[in-house]
Order: sequence, then structure tokens, then C-alpha cells
Amino acid sequence: MHMKKLQNLNHDYLFAQIALFVAIGLQIVVWKNNNSLTLGLHPFIILTELALAAILGVMSHTRTAVGNNSYRSASFLLLGLISIENITSMIMIVRLLISDGTELSGYQLLGSAIAIFLTNIIVFALWYWEIDSPGLTGKRWSKHDRDFQFLQQEDAITYKDWRPNFIDYLYVSLTNAINFAASDTRPVTRQAKILMGVQALVSVTTLALVIARSVSILGE
Repeated sequence: MHMKKLQNLNHDYLFAQIALFVAIGLQIVVWKNNNSLTLGLHPFIILTELALAAILGVMSHTRTAVGNNSYRSASFLLLGLISIENITSMIMIVRLLISDGTELSGYQLLGSAIAIFLTNIIVFALWYWEIDSPGLTGKRWSKHDRDFQFLQQEDAITYKDWRPNFIDYLYVSLTNAINFAASDTRPVTRQAKILMGVQALVSVTTLALVIARSVSILGE
């Protein structure tokens, strides 16, 4: 039983790390579309994100990373960089649309908005996983971690040994991005509510951009 849980945990980390590198890859796509959609220090930021992701990926499999505040701070820094870069790109797109700028074609703007939307889902899933543990740093999960209240946690008899994994947080992030509210999971703490609120604001803005640009392209 212990070996099975350990294997599931390793698979969970692997999937989360793949999702993390996908998010960074999507930011590179946005940058390649047009440098004006990202911060001027984008190459340096991307390299920093990749370095932090690699370090956390290695250290999450060692015992020294568990509960170590320095690695947790590095995880917050990494997710913060991705979040700020993504929100900045969204603001730049809004600016271009308002000013009727022609720096990007309709398809480039649409592609960038979709990439920002997908990055938004992934990075906030990682945020939720991190604050509710174990996260990228491999912090040991306990039943006292209650930033989110899942349905399974309300039925302790049927789901006695159940604990959320990255897939659960990814689902929470996806439903919040589309519905602007989690369908079956409640945010309990203030930090969880703030994160979900920020994600919903970014999501509704990028979805509006996708719809507006799609209508514009179809009308051409």
C-alpha cells in the first residue's frame, strides 16, 4: 500500500512538472508572436523560470526539500513570475485592441489570447496545489490542509484515505476559468478565495478577447 501511494505521488509530481513546462512553453509562444505582448526582460524571465522549474523538479524528490522554506519560497517566486508575465501579456493585448493597433494580425491576437487562457488554467492549478500542499516543493500533505474543501473530504467514511492530487486542482482551475466558480470544490481560506478571484478576472477578460477576435476574423 505504501509503495502504491509513493508511485501515485511520483506520477502526480511528473504530471505537474509537465504542466509547468507546458505553461512556460505557452509563454514562449506568446513572446514569439510579438515582443510587445510581454515584459522587456522576457528572455531573462523565461530562463529564470526554467532554472527554478528544474531545481524544484530535482529537489522535490529529495527529503531535504520537504518542509524547507527556501524551496517553498522558490516555488512561490516561480509561480509569481509566470502569473505576472501572463497577466502583463493580457493587459498588452487589451491595450492593442483599445488603440486599434495593427502590430498583430487577428490570428496572432487570437492565438496569443488562447495561449494566455491555457497558461492561466495551468499556473493557478499549480498555485492551488502549492498552497493546499504538497505542491512543487513536495511539502507533506495532511488532513489539516484545508484551503479547499473537496466533496470527498466531506465523506470521511467512504473516502477515508483520499487526498487531492494535482489532477483535482487542475479540474478546480479549469472549472473556475470557464464557470468563474469551482463546480464541486469550495475555497475555504482567504488566500484561496483571492487566487480564485484573480484567476476568474483574467479568465473572463481573455475569453472576451477570444470571442471578440473570433467574431472579427469571421467578419473579415
